[in-house]
Parts: sequence; structure tokens; C-alpha cells
Amino acid sequence: MSAPPLGVYVHWPFCKSKCPYCDFNSHVRDGVDQARWREALLKELGQAAHEAPGRRVETIFFGGGTPSLMPPETVAAVIERIKAQWDCAAEIEITLEANPTSVEAGRFAALAAAGVNRLSLGVQALDAASLKFLGREHSTDEALAALDIARRHFPRFSFDLIYALPGQTPEAWAEELERALALAGEHLSLYQLTIERGTRFFTDHARGAFALPDEDAGAAMFEATQTRLTAAGLPAYEISNHARPGAACRHNLIYWRYQDYVGIGPGAHGRFTEGTPQGLGKRATRRASGPEAWLDAVERTGQGTAESSVVAGQDLVEEALMMGLRLADGIDRATFASVTGADPVAALGEARLAPLVAAGFLEVRPDRLAATPAGRQRLNALLERLIA
Repeated sequence: MSAPPLGVYVHWPFCKSKCPYCDFNSHVRDGVDQARWREALLKELGQAAHEAPGRRVETIFFGGGTPSLMPPETVAAVIERIKAQWDCAAEIEITLEANPTSVEAGRFAALAAAGVNRLSLGVQALDAASLKFLGREHSTDEALAALDIARRHFPRFSFDLIYALPGQTPEAWAEELERALALAGEHLSLYQLTIERGTRFFTDHARGAFALPDEDAGAAMFEATQTRLTAAGLPAYEISNHARPGAACRHNLIYWRYQDYVGIGPGAHGRFTEGTPQGLGKRATRRASGPEAWLDAVERTGQGTAESSVVAGQDLVEEALMMGLRLADGIDRATFASVTGADPVAALGEARLAPLVAAGFLEVRPDRLAATPAGRQRLNALLERLIA
């Protein structure tokens, strides 16, 4: 029996500026010692290989921060080291997140030569006013040019948009969707703006600097998005992600299917299977979040691990539920049982499931448990009902 697949996540924490809506582990620095950072990433890969030995790597994902600010030679060195430490799939998916400024787009050819075969572009909006509100550093023309360059250099590419912005109507969003579809390849990520604690938008929104569209308008935009993208041949395979058949991001599917992955770089998380006295479990790791603290720890000890624990029992079931119900296909009950040791329907119980099924938010089939479109639209509230 072959070893289960593994994903590798590489976090590059640096950005040119901090977007006002972003609560990711990203930081602005005047200068970065590229050679030190390259060596530290390679060194922590050794720890990751020790954590999940003998596995076959199916996907690599460079996230951030802004990984397109990484020197292409660093990207190439990380990919080469991963391939030296693990068996890798012949059709390995290697994704890198990028911003569409002209400077970063100028690196696309070198990033493709380094081994990246899938690019994810943070376009976020297709008009100047929205880009300014979102604090983006690129112009609409730069975004269009970057998409054209990406199409030439990468066999697969995707881009992100954010909707439900202040003053945006369902009609305006529908027009932007049409522009996006004319530019799209095989994949689009479409996120409704949320106000996250710790961001500049959280403070601005709290003091009344702007207001978001009301709940009905947001719901109308979400529903219109699902309908239009399905008609265009890019149905949602996850709440915010749309793809042509077979073109889903395989790395993100590892997360949502609760498969195994390791993470390197500041704040990177990992989840990989290991036995426990209670049976099945996952080792959960988190690297130190602060860039300087992480770099110092790796240079001193070979790793920047800040937390390491085992997820087992009910916690394992709940984590797998929270991830799997994001998918349009839902949770394969047999696979879920092989990962957690429990059938999801049995674990939740008839009393908890029946009213949600009757209300049209959940679907229970012999082979799977899935949230309906209405359930995925209200997933947080649905999970509150499912998970005590």
C-alpha cells in the first residue's frame, strides 16, 4: 500500500505594504537578507522531512505574504530540496501566490523556469476606485498585463477578486464578474469582504468610516456568483473557489479533505498523521510567527517550531468536519472514517442532523455528508449547530 500523499506549504512573510483587510501573517521590512532566508527555509525543510518521512509529495504551495517577492533562485532551491528529501509525484502541482505589480510580473518567466507551474494572482478588483479602497499597489492596467504574462508562462493560473465592497451593488458586481470571466483561465477565487479583528479595516469600520452592503445584498451577490460561474463552466468546488472540472487547486484540496501537509516558514502550520495511544491522530505543528524570531530559532536549532500537539478523538472529528463541509462535494464518509476513525453521520447523531437536513442546509447520502448551497452560504452558523 502506497503512503498517503503529502502537501508542502512554504510561507514567505514579507509584503511591500500591509493591505487594510489582511489578517495573515505578513510583515513589511525595509530590507531582507535573502541569503539568510534561503538557508533558513532549506534548513527547516530538513525538520519537515523528519516530521513526515517516506511520503510522496503531491503539491507545493508558496504562500504569504507576497511570495512573488522571493528571488526566483530561492524558489528553485526550495523546490530542489523538496524533491531531494521526498519522493515527488510526476505531475506535482507547484503554486505560487503573486501580486500583479509590473515589478513582480517581470519575474514570472524566471519563476516558471524555477519550477512553478501554477500561479495565483491577487488581483482583488478590476477598477481603480476599488483597488484604492483595498490598499492595493497595482493598477487595473498592471493587473491585466500580469494576467496576460501569467497566461504565457504558466500552464495553470488563477486570480482572486473581493466583492461586497462599500457601495457595491449586485448589478455592479455582475458586471465585474463578466469582465473576470473574459480574463479567466481554469480557476477563479471570489471572496466576500469580511472585517477581521486586528486589521485597519476593523478599526475603520468600527468608527463608521465605511459601511458594507447589507446582508440581503451580500447574499444576492453570493447567489449570483454561484449561478453565473456554474453557467460559465466554473462551478464552485468550495465556498469561494471555482474551477473547470479537474482544475481545482490540489494543494487546497489537501486542506479541505483533511489530508496531510507540512509547513515551513514563519507561522506555517502542519497536520500529518501519526498513531496515538487512542488510535488515529494528527500531529499539529505551528512555526513561530514573527519573522525575526523564526529566523533566529532556525539558525540556532534547525527549526522554528513554536507549538506541537496531537489532535485526536472528538477534536480530530471536528477539525475534519469544519474543513470538509466547505467543499461542494462534502465529506466522503469512508475516507473520513479512515482519517478519524469515525463515521461523520454517526459522530454527529440523528438528533443534531435531522433538523438541519429538514431545513435544507445539509444532505446525508449513503456515501457522503454535504452542506447544500444554502448551508455553505451560512457555514459558520451551520458549524455552530453541528459542533458543540
